Amino acid sequence: MYPQLKLDNQLCFRLYTAARLVTASYTPFFRQFGITYPQYLVLMLLWESDNRVVSDITDKLHLETNTVTPLLQRMEKQNLIVRQKSAADSRQRIVSLTNEGKKLEEQMKDVPNCLARSVVDNGMSVEELQALAPLLDKFIETVKKLK
Repeated sequence: MYPQLKLDNQLCFRLYTAARLVTASYTPFFRQFGITYPQYLVLMLLWESDNRVVSDITDKLHLETNTVTPLLQRMEKQNLIVRQKSAADSRQRIVSLTNEGKKLEEQMKDVPNCLARSVVDNGMSVEELQALAPLLDKFIETVKKLK
């Protein structure tokens, strides 16, 4: 057996596992609001800056249009967003929050803190948690250069 082929030696597997576990940890919070983790990501983008072009959403989330479009369609059916043709370019669609989507921001404002508290309560220090974000940002930026 080659050590470099052991699953436990793979950084990619650690990242994959961490992402899956974090997403699963959020699920109970999202269930009460009737949304999924990807929908939460879209909502966060729109809470930061409403009226975004679909391509901006796909770029920010590092997802393909064929993944984001059905997600937006479901959100529109849930009355969280509306999609309209851009006045400047009819080929572009502008995604905007509805009143329901805007109300969720207030209702969900504590969700990130709930997960952070749980992580700290279960063995990771606040300092370790704070140090993780810049390291992951640097890693992501480095990997993006590999494309």
